[in-house]
Amino acid sequence: MIVYQSTKDVFLDDVLSNSIENTILDLLHAKTGKTVGKSEIRSWKESMRFMGALLHDSGIPSTAGVAIEYHIPQTSKRIDFILTGQNERREEHAILIELKQWQTAKITEKDAMVVTRFERGEAEVCHPSYQAWSYAALLQGFNETVNDENIQLKPCAYLHNYELDGVIQNTFYSDYLEKAPVFLQGKDEQEKLRTFIKQFIKYGDEKNIMVRIDNGRIRPSKNLADSMANLLKGNQEFIMIDDQKLVFETAMALAKHSTAEKKNVLIVEGGPGTGKSVVAVNLLVHLTKTGLLAQYVTKNAAPRTVYESKLTGHFRKSEISNFFSGSGSFIDTEKHIFDALIVDEAHRLTEKSGMFKNLGENQIKEIIDASKCSVFFLDEDQRVTFQDVGELDEIEYWAKQVGATVQRLKLSSQFRCNGSDGYLAWLDDVLQIRETANITIEREEYDIRVVDSPNELKEIILEKNMINNKARIVAGYCWEWKSKKDPNIKDIVIPEHGFLMKWNLASDGNLWILSPSSVTEAGCIHTCQGLEVDYIGVIVGPDLVVRNDVVITDGAKRAKSDKSISGFKSLLKTNPALAKERADIIIKNTYRTLMTRGMKGCYLYFTDPETQEYFKKRLAE
Repeated sequence: MIVYQSTKDVFLDDVLSNSIENTILDLLHAKTGKTVGKSEIRSWKESMRFMGALLHDSGIPSTAGVAIEYHIPQTSKRIDFILTGQNERREEHAILIELKQWQTAKITEKDAMVVTRFERGEAEVCHPSYQAWSYAALLQGFNETVNDENIQLKPCAYLHNYELDGVIQNTFYSDYLEKAPVFLQGKDEQEKLRTFIKQFIKYGDEKNIMVRIDNGRIRPSKNLADSMANLLKGNQEFIMIDDQKLVFETAMALAKHSTAEKKNVLIVEGGPGTGKSVVAVNLLVHLTKTGLLAQYVTKNAAPRTVYESKLTGHFRKSEISNFFSGSGSFIDTEKHIFDALIVDEAHRLTEKSGMFKNLGENQIKEIIDASKCSVFFLDEDQRVTFQDVGELDEIEYWAKQVGATVQRLKLSSQFRCNGSDGYLAWLDDVLQIRETANITIEREEYDIRVVDSPNELKEIILEKNMINNKARIVAGYCWEWKSKKDPNIKDIVIPEHGFLMKWNLASDGNLWILSPSSVTEAGCIHTCQGLEVDYIGVIVGPDLVVRNDVVITDGAKRAKSDKSISGFKSLLKTNPALAKERADIIIKNTYRTLMTRGMKGCYLYFTDPETQEYFKKRLAE
């Protein structure tokens, strides 16, 4: 959807009349029924003033097309400003310009990420060049008009309030600066941007380029589909066996035969190690190869980032990134636009979306609405926050609201913990999640130990990691994330053992589980759920203790920065029993999940001595 569309001359008139921001606002309200806040209106006024000055150049044709606030189909993303026309060879071009009000930024150690300041404080966001390029890649990869009619897309970014400081144009971001140059404050920079524009637009827009793009069919291009398929070939991490193949073929058949009138919802239950993600990634690739529009969806960014990097073989962002999406991305998505949405870790879906959990109605509903076929992979025992609503009954409820046909399948344990369903059942029993017949555990094939100090735990993991970089330490979220503000501070401090360790939530981010250097940092539930290593070391904090052989949990022992049990304290005042019951489930599920990240071994350290003795005794039975 295009909010504002005109020619360069009409746009300049609107800017000169000092009404451009109100014009954009009125058009937005007329087309969507929505409005925006005062800060965004001010940014329109400011940025359009700069764009007006920029385009006041006779070398840029008066009939060049101008589009403002272009809403990219199948996403909630918007392109700030697009200029369309033809080059000297009469080839059609669209210049995509990402506009920013920024004045400062800080470099990070993460690919394509910077830190900048907004009204509410600093935040980590995408580099403007990456943002502009990714939007162009999205259109290039999925819009048939762009591909079939050979419309050339040229992305760039214009930070008109930003002075040169060595950050935004740092060589660390060179990959994206080459794909989408960034232009800053000042006459020289303005002239560079004009020169960039005039390379591609010498003649006006004679055939309504943006209207044609906006009406273009949304499908993955053949090149992109072939690229996805080639990436998967020979990749040993994504081979399916047994009931995984059944789920895959069932989902493929449903996706091919689903329509807007005949929706299908497939719910696939499976515990740790059943290969839910293996099937999900295979589905994404093969659905795309057949020409269907599909995306891999998770609440947590970590699984998306890891599986994307495993497909591509590197950590940098690529066109493949557009096949991976967060679960809160479908609030304003057009209904039925996707052929299939593949939802991994569906137990982590929430009701509301957004940073402040105030957007949308229900993520399950929005996903089902947006797709003709929805595939939900879930393990209800891995719900680890108060906000998680991804339950089988909840998914069935929303599916039935739109008349979708629901089918259920199960995956049995195959990989995790050397295929030991017995280990999972033993964990349920020992954590007192549910009573099972597995009061003892066979330890011949799975290396599980309780160690006496966190230093011993670290030594084991460092040794195991030397094999193939597949050993990590994780911990319950009982220590504050102090290193976020001061990298020199250690977060997990256990004084009696002289143990100091940082949380991983800094330099490696969502790729913590892959980055070789991150073995010296501790992961948490938010960066390891849905992922696995060969050997896992788990530090169990004071939120789970054992007294007289009874497992006791305490939500108050969690770090204040942990949002998993957000609302616990307020609920404790109004309904103490319910608050403790919910926290008990979340804390036990969290440790169950952490203790099942290792395929070959799990090593446990308990900060509480009595708890340590309880687990030692249970292992010895």
